[in-house]
Amino acid sequence: MSQTAHIPGHRKPRRAGRNPLLRTGVAGGVLSTLAVTAAAAPSSAEERKTAADTAEMPVIVPDAATGALRAADANRTVATRYETEAARILAAEQAMERAGELAERKKAEAERRAAEAAEAERERAARERAARDSRRTTLGAAPAATDAPAASAPAGSGNVATLVGFLRAQVGKAYVLGATGPNAYDCSSLTQAAFRQIGISLPRTSQPQSTAGTQIPLSSVRPGDILYWGSAGNAYHVAVYIGNGRFVGAQNPSTGVAERDMGYDMPTGAVRVL
Repeated sequence: MSQTAHIPGHRKPRRAGRNPLLRTGVAGGVLSTLAVTAAAAPSSAEERKTAADTAEMPVIVPDAATGALRAADANRTVATRYETEAARILAAEQAMERAGELAERKKAEAERRAAEAAEAERERAARERAARDSRRTTLGAAPAATDAPAASAPAGSGNVATLVGFLRAQVGKAYVLGATGPNAYDCSSLTQAAFRQIGISLPRTSQPQSTAGTQIPLSSVRPGDILYWGSAGNAYHVAVYIGNGRFVGAQNPSTGVAERDMGYDMPTGAVRVL
């Protein structure tokens, strides 16, 4: 008999096999999972295509909406840019128009001032020439026009009184080149308006007024005679003699219509129309 016949085996006993029920449950769960997955998957090509299209929609639709919004924003930006540019152009055109109007006003004002300055310069030169001529043409013992007593009134003395009264009523009114009254005159329009009061029509400007009647020497002037500065037919200034060595005329922009002594600005000639 062997010595180990009554000694228990030294190897570990074999474990019993796994529980068949457990194995059956695991296998069943796996199979169930596979069956559900297979049932959820599309079974045909058409179903697979539909599923694919449906899966892609959430990606495509938001992209298209975003693109549309971006396009709308871009359109608004372009429209705003055009509106801003149009407003800028309009403002520039309006500014240019205002500048043009301002330039026209400045030009007109400059021309007016130049005309006034030229008129004043002509009057100054005329006074200087008249003073020289007076010194050259003084006649020995013959009285100068400024020293002579008031001449007797002509036959139509009522007309002369009306003429002189009208002229004196205009003293103090403005001198405006080209004006014809009643609030402003230039030299020839005042003379024309005065003689119109007694029914006599004179030419509008000083040149023809200086030849409108009979030429007379300054030593023989009487109320109602037209005095002129320059030469007959080429006069640059006229006034009306009112007696006592005085005249009334629209002188210049600084003095307006004024009554003056002939010694203040000696005329170069006279013409009688009454």
